[in-house]
Amino acid sequence: MIGIFDSGAGGLSVWKELVKLMPSESYFYISDAAFCPYGPKSKNLILERATLISRFLIERGAEIIVAACNTATAAAIKELRQLFDIPFVGMEPAVKPAALLTKTGTIGVLATQGTFKGSLYLATSEKYALNKQVKIIEQVGEGLVELVEQGKADSPEAEQLVKKYIDPMTAAGADCVVLGCTHYPFLEKAIRKVSSDNFNIINPAPAVAKRALHLLENVRKTDGANPGIKKSEKSGFETTIATTGSKSDVLEKLANDITQEILSNGLTNESQKAGLKKKFIVSLDI
Repeated sequence: MIGIFDSGAGGLSVWKELVKLMPSESYFYISDAAFCPYGPKSKNLILERATLISRFLIERGAEIIVAACNTATAAAIKELRQLFDIPFVGMEPAVKPAALLTKTGTIGVLATQGTFKGSLYLATSEKYALNKQVKIIEQVGEGLVELVEQGKADSPEAEQLVKKYIDPMTAAGADCVVLGCTHYPFLEKAIRKVSSDNFNIINPAPAVAKRALHLLENVRKTDGANPGIKKSEKSGFETTIATTGSKSDVLEKLANDITQEILSNGLTNESQKAGLKKKFIVSLDI
């Protein structure tokens, strides 16, 4: 099983890419809605939550864990890798591809306060952008996570707030915008609209999914002692979508919408379709 966690529903944008790449795997996704959003929370609190959730997922058989949250990655990924002996895949604002792609020499990064403070973001920005004379327009997307969690990603309210954050990037000449929070891909439609589709929108989730696949293959090459690891021996697969808050209609709707999109694109065989449809929506007390 592949474990995934985020502060809320945003990490489903990463789950989507994982399923597209690995449709025959089981997934256990945890939305830590009781503590959402992570952005303004302290590093210690985020580390505590990430540790509890990771231990829960490992006890239930996770072979790898995807921290599908930029803020949690910035605050906790180093410690999680030290605490546990399974691979962790983290999120990182895709500054490098944006810096390579830009024609104007200016890129925008839309992220949370916690992400901008992370050492990984700071080091990546310095190495791939600032040292290459690429200017970064940073913008904290305050309020955007909450709108996605409320099911308002396509609302006029979301469009108005996105415009407030995107306009300074446009004015500065940015031609790329990096989505530095896993909630933000659900706002891509609004971003394209307010920018007249003049941005290259960089979503790191597909690259994260490829990294997860590589690590999972390595785990299975070396873990010959696990009799249930080989796909040919697996009796079935399923997805559990869990929340630490009250059951969320938005979480369930986003998961179902992603499922329908994947199924309609013909990316799965009949067995994979059955597995993808086998979803459980549960509440957890962690």
